[in-house]
Amino acid sequence: MNNTLLSTGWQAHLTLGFQRRGQRTLLGQCAHQGPLQVQRPFYPEGETVCHIAILHPPGGVVGGDELRLEARLDPGAHALLTTPAAGKFYRSAGPLARQIQCLTAAPGAVLEWLPQENIVYNGARLQTLTRIDLQGDTRFLGWEILCLGRPAADEIFTTGECRQTLELWRDGTPLYLESGCYSGGDPVLNAAWGLQGQPVTATLLGTPVMPGWVAALRTGWESCTALAVEGEQATVTALDGVLICRYLGPSATRARRWLILAWSLLRPLMLNRPACPSRFWNT
Repeated sequence: MNNTLLSTGWQAHLTLGFQRRGQRTLLGQCAHQGPLQVQRPFYPEGETVCHIAILHPPGGVVGGDELRLEARLDPGAHALLTTPAAGKFYRSAGPLARQIQCLTAAPGAVLEWLPQENIVYNGARLQTLTRIDLQGDTRFLGWEILCLGRPAADEIFTTGECRQTLELWRDGTPLYLESGCYSGGDPVLNAAWGLQGQPVTATLLGTPVMPGWVAALRTGWESCTALAVEGEQATVTALDGVLICRYLGPSATRARRWLILAWSLLRPLMLNRPACPSRFWNT
């Protein structure tokens, strides 16, 4: 890889730290370098949960750009992190764009990681890593959504490259490791054992998980299943103490609809809180 080419892009770094003060979760640390920032904290469900929207003012990422997010929750803090819009990764003349997100939550904390989708334009070259490190009895509920090409514009991912890694750890032990490498025009995009011609994949993870939650989510999903379009698939299971929801289909909007429903059903069970959807998900 040519590091000189990489250095020509935006190098953005955002560091967040959340602390519990009494009943309130505060954004006690917020340091940024380059075009990666946050809006002021929101408290739409009371002072216990701090809602944060992560902003990338340029609106899109090109080859050579690097976006790095580091967030840490202290004991007892509860933060919900989202984005106000989809991430857009544009065609590259050669260098990779990078997105690195490292989230750490101390014992007793609650972390919700609920960004909007990443859209990888035809011809883009992207490497993205999300690593979640949980400690002790931390509770986690989060998702990631990936869209290859732009289905709404009939743009197919025929050239380019996307390397995607999602990792969930607890006390240094891996709970869930997912790694995918998609090249434009590669057989995996259309194969029956691959993406089956569908441009959107999504994963929702929740931990810890209790008996009966998988059945409850499957029952709650019945309304979506009845309205599923051709080629759309969704499933839920539990493995090694992690509840895993997977989506494959034609639309990031539809993927978000499935995952928001899953999150709405799981949040009262896992976090003892009713769903409080972010206002950004309606824009």
